[in-house]
Amino acid sequence: MVIMKKNPDLQFQSPTEIKQYQELRLQETLRYLQNNSAFYQRMFKENNVDIRKIKHIEDLQHLPLTTKTDLQTHNEEFICVDKSNIIDYVTTSGTLGDPVTFTLTSNDLDRLSYNEYLSFDTVGCTKNDILQLMTTIDRRFMAGLAYFLGARELGMGIARVGNGIPELQWNTINRIYPTCGMVVPSFLIKLVEFAEKNGIDYNASTLKKCVCIGESLRTPNFELNTLGKRIQEKWTSLQLFSTYASTEMQSSFTECKHFCGGHLQPELIIVEFLDDNNNPVKEGEAGEVTITTLGVEGMPLLRFKTGDICYHYNEPCTCGRNTTRLSAVLGRKGQMIKYKGTTLYPPALFDILDNIPNVKNYVVEVYTNELGTDEILIRVGSNDRSEAFAKEIKDLFRSKVRVAPRINFKSAEYIAKIQMPPMSRKTVKFIDLR
Repeated sequence: MVIMKKNPDLQFQSPTEIKQYQELRLQETLRYLQNNSAFYQRMFKENNVDIRKIKHIEDLQHLPLTTKTDLQTHNEEFICVDKSNIIDYVTTSGTLGDPVTFTLTSNDLDRLSYNEYLSFDTVGCTKNDILQLMTTIDRRFMAGLAYFLGARELGMGIARVGNGIPELQWNTINRIYPTCGMVVPSFLIKLVEFAEKNGIDYNASTLKKCVCIGESLRTPNFELNTLGKRIQEKWTSLQLFSTYASTEMQSSFTECKHFCGGHLQPELIIVEFLDDNNNPVKEGEAGEVTITTLGVEGMPLLRFKTGDICYHYNEPCTCGRNTTRLSAVLGRKGQMIKYKGTTLYPPALFDILDNIPNVKNYVVEVYTNELGTDEILIRVGSNDRSEAFAKEIKDLFRSKVRVAPRINFKSAEYIAKIQMPPMSRKTVKFIDLR
């Protein structure tokens, strides 16, 4: 059995102390995998891995990588416990393929709770705060449950409203007086629009900070991006914090009040940043987030390639933490677009579209044309469907990313249906048809 060890002061210790702690936990994790994981037992045997030689974080480079394909193909081989010890079943969102099932034990749920306790503490929440949970807690979604458990561990009051329904959200704000929201940031725009139509002074509300998931709020140099600016220009009294996580890592990276990247929780996860050849990138260079979980009992992962591309920074933060920090996600490696000689990721396209007032909503589609190269079609929901507006959008793309995609106008209602298919837990803005 592997037990998660709470050490909330570790993030404030020296980089050397953090590394030494992680290396001890890494050796425990390797022994646990060798004894309990059918997948890693086979991997170690096929690659002649002697785990006794893996003593330092740098030694991880001598081990094979784990991919999403491995998880999809050998899903049950990753389970390290008897099914009688499994408490919770969740699935990934399936952004880059079929969803993968993850199993959590009672200890894993405690670890999940502790991780989000640390996240809320990082943004400055205390037991005197009330959290309005504006994300789903069902539909096999790990994160919604994690937020509830973490807030409970911190001692916060919680209003479980779920996603959508601006009227119910505002009714809850005016009834329960929450101070913090857990929300997908683009939904805050809808809350503002509802408030303005119904005479609600949102800047006078009790909601003073929001922890935001699923969409980037900042550029790699930590400035607010278009979405972040749109929210902040309206809701001036609201602080916006970003948190980045995934089902596979069962932990998160969350901003502190200095807004300079998401902080690693070093007792829960080891992170590497790799280039296309799986070599470590330097600080300030884009690399694929590759994680090794610590203290996970049900389905621990070793050197798992998340597919997310980020920058990382190691210098100490003004808040006193000495942990690695991550930028906003630049994009998913599997979603990289090669268009007319230019390499693009979907978030760069989203940032442009979010800045066009007459664009109500949109979906970016990428497909392979008759020449075998990437083609981009953007379906735009707008009341203005003129050729002049299409030219305006294309000119804006040329000025920002040097290339102009095809534009196809539809009603905002039509786009909204595409964005929220029946089985989806997240708003779909990117469709890859390649």
